[in-house]
Amino acid sequence: MCLAVPGKVVRLKDLDMADVEIGGVETEVGLQLVSDVKVDEYVLVHAGYAINKIDEEGAKEMMELFKEIGELDEIAKLREDDEIS
Repeated sequence: MCLAVPGKVVRLKDLDMADVEIGGVETEVGLQLVSDVKVDEYVLVHAGYAINKIDEEGAKEMMELFKEIGELDEIAKLREDDEIS
């Protein structure tokens, strides 16, 4: 199953790309599907793309839910595996 996960924009790289922190791991994300994204805002990320902007409270609630069900550790592990490959 694929999930969209919340992440915090930490760096804008150009008009179409940003570095986003998801569960303590930074990843590069495409911004082609959302407009007017700024540093320190939160976005939902799916398949390497920000698909929607969300507020901080909603992002934190979602991260807590992922932690509760153990998905956050799995997301971080998958990202680490990608970097090793």
